Amino acid sequence: MTSATSTLTGSDPADGERPERGGSRDVRLVYWLFAAFYTAMSVGVCLLGRATPPPRPDVTDLQVALWFDKHQLGIQVGFVFLLVIAGGAAVSNGIIGYFMKRMSSGKVLAYAYIAAMGVGAIPGFHLLLICWLTATFRPDRDERVLHLLYDLGMLSYNGSLGCFTAAYAVLAIAILYDRNRVFPKWFAYISIWQIVTEVVATQMWLFHSGALAWNGMITFYIAVVIFGLWVVCLLHLMRRAAGAETSRTPALYAREA
Repeated sequence: MTSATSTLTGSDPADGERPERGGSRDVRLVYWLFAAFYTAMSVGVCLLGRATPPPRPDVTDLQVALWFDKHQLGIQVGFVFLLVIAGGAAVSNGIIGYFMKRMSSGKVLAYAYIAAMGVGAIPGFHLLLICWLTATFRPDRDERVLHLLYDLGMLSYNGSLGCFTAAYAVLAIAILYDRNRVFPKWFAYISIWQIVTEVVATQMWLFHSGALAWNGMITFYIAVVIFGLWVVCLLHLMRRAAGAETSRTPALYAREA
């Protein structure tokens, strides 16, 4: 009986060692990298790149050119920095996939989440950086070309919908069908609200101003609040899930896989 209990908990009382709480070192390290990446991304996008809060879509070619001229240095510093650390997105997706693989709902949904977020990072993150850095690289370009890069960057950043919708959907399904209680059920419903905001955001492709434009209250600010809540809850839940593991739990899961 003692042997069976030791196998399930990942500990062996015979060896005289006390299991380390808080998960393995790599899980703790990646958890803090996740938090650091989202903090750095917020600084680069909001304070330096000025993409959040988003600038107005209802502007003229000249206004766009003047806007890029005003924020040229911030965009170049912030977005080059984000390009350097962009791999943090993959690390962040990986740790979520790690915990999803611990769920009884199976590994396929974890792989689907990682793949969807990985594909979505290109139009939803990288394209904004490249478009605006290209615009500031040669600020003497024709104003209509600058306006094109301005629109393409913002519409891609705020309007990349399908991949993220799929990612939130598989995460919600995995949590709802999970019997191991890795994440609580209520977090699945927050993820579903993420899907709702992605669907509502489709209207930004039709409106140049108002609540449904890319800087609108409905299509953007409500989505930002829900996304912020989602990230804060996720950080707390991942830390709690990591703390529930012993240092030997990953090895136990590897043997069972």
